[in-house]
Amino acid sequence: MSTIATPAEVRTSTRPTWAEVSLSALRQNFVQILRHVGNNVTVCAVVKADAYGHGAVECALALEEQGADWLGVTSLDEAIPLRESGVLTRILLMTGFWRGEEAEIIRLRLTPTIWEAGQIESLNNASATLKVTKFPIHLKVDTGMGRLGVSIEDLPGVCEVLKSSSNLLLEGVSTHLASSEVLDAASVQQQLQRFTEARSMLRDAGFDPPLVHAANTAAVISRKEALYSMVRPGIALYGYFLPFENGGNQTNFDFEVTPALSWKTRILSLRKMPANQALGYGGTYVTRAPSIIAVLPVGYADGLNRQLSSRGRVIVREHYAPIVGRISMDLTLVDVTDIPGVEVGDEVVLLGSSNGLSVDAMEHARLANTTPYEILCCISKRVPRKYVA
Repeated sequence: MSTIATPAEVRTSTRPTWAEVSLSALRQNFVQILRHVGNNVTVCAVVKADAYGHGAVECALALEEQGADWLGVTSLDEAIPLRESGVLTRILLMTGFWRGEEAEIIRLRLTPTIWEAGQIESLNNASATLKVTKFPIHLKVDTGMGRLGVSIEDLPGVCEVLKSSSNLLLEGVSTHLASSEVLDAASVQQQLQRFTEARSMLRDAGFDPPLVHAANTAAVISRKEALYSMVRPGIALYGYFLPFENGGNQTNFDFEVTPALSWKTRILSLRKMPANQALGYGGTYVTRAPSIIAVLPVGYADGLNRQLSSRGRVIVREHYAPIVGRISMDLTLVDVTDIPGVEVGDEVVLLGSSNGLSVDAMEHARLANTTPYEILCCISKRVPRKYVA
């Protein structure tokens, strides 16, 4: 009996560029975070942006199996596939909702973040229509980030609306720190002081939500005073965190996580090139001597950052090979002249490790003047993800 290949399987067999996601590394990183924050702190594992490019459904199911009590997503459209895949864990909508989504949020038992009176009123009305009482919500306070959240000045008015919303339950209060990786940033303490003030105002208004959260990955690692009763780690789950700064000096913490994603391709073609041969668009790279150039079936349409042109490197047969010339939409050139035995079809590591050699998202980020968040999130959908237990 013949079987029909899934679209992902067809792509893998016809265009050998793929990402491997280690679910065991993801689970290990989650456990490391649990140990770090202690038994009295709830971890909301953030799987927004398709789990930072790793695949939200698969990662959410693995985290739920590992014991995650909460998952964090951006919005309703990110939560729906999780529920449809059987995820039962509590899900926090971290950037609120659009008007008209209230009934679906209630039906799917999602927990929305709110910060405006209108959001409270529309949710309360939807809860009344659906005969749902004590529907849990989280209130976000803007303590200095300047993005989302109720200001300290507007908080009393929001509290008044909350008091009159009998179908809702204020379960949590949160804020977001703008510079948690800068250890001597005065703004962090200022934000935490404003957050303390906001919580005091809530208590004076008769609210004492049990879930209090402000810490992203950087704050989870470096700021015990910001752990409260819940934390929201994201990038650490996937094996990364930004370097910490203290007065311009780099500071290290005893906190280790393992990258969960490896990105690979295979050599499509090998080209013998003479000296003084211009390569790629614009001829920005010229060979200095006779060279063997490997053509890789991967480019910026797959998410390989164009800033790595003639700067980045890959791993071929346990050797580093430099990227040469401009990365194009679908193809990338690397110099394999000094690597013995290279053949068409050889596996090439774009991100990952091999026999003690390593190229990670931090390296790509440094060369591209960006963050590992962007490097991981930009690996495109046409790169199939394979999951390794």
